[in-house]
Formats: sequence, structure tokens, C-alpha cells
Amino acid sequence: MTYFVITLAFFLVVIVGMAVGYIFQKKTLAGSCGGLGSVGIDKACNCDNPCEKRQERERQAALKENSIDVKNL
Repeated sequence: MTYFVITLAFFLVVIVGMAVGYIFQKKTLAGSCGGLGSVGIDKACNCDNPCEKRQERERQAALKENSIDVKNL
């Protein structure tokens, strides 16, 4: 039982350390190979003609990105 408690404590310390590092560095998570950008893929869905739902989501995101928030003025 003591091995279990020691192992659990060790993993919890590692997880907390990773969380603190992520919070303070504000970096995006990436794998060891560098992610999709390293192989030339700009987006997760690399299709030329996306479906209507995706087009609507992208349109809404573009509108939201380009809008001015009146509350914070």
C-alpha cells in the first residue's frame, strides 16, 4: 500500500508541476514532432470544400474576431 501512495503522490506532483508550467508560460500544447504545422497542414480539416456547418462556424468566428466589444470601451 505504501508503494501505491508514494507512486500516486509522485504522479500528482508531476501533474501539478506541468499545470503550473502551462499556466505561467501560456504556451499551446504541442507534441514532440511539432504538430500539424510542421508537415504543412494549416488546419485540422484540410478539405478544400468544407460543409455548410463548418462554413457557418468560420463565418461566425470571423465576425466575432472583427467586431468591437462596446462594453470594454
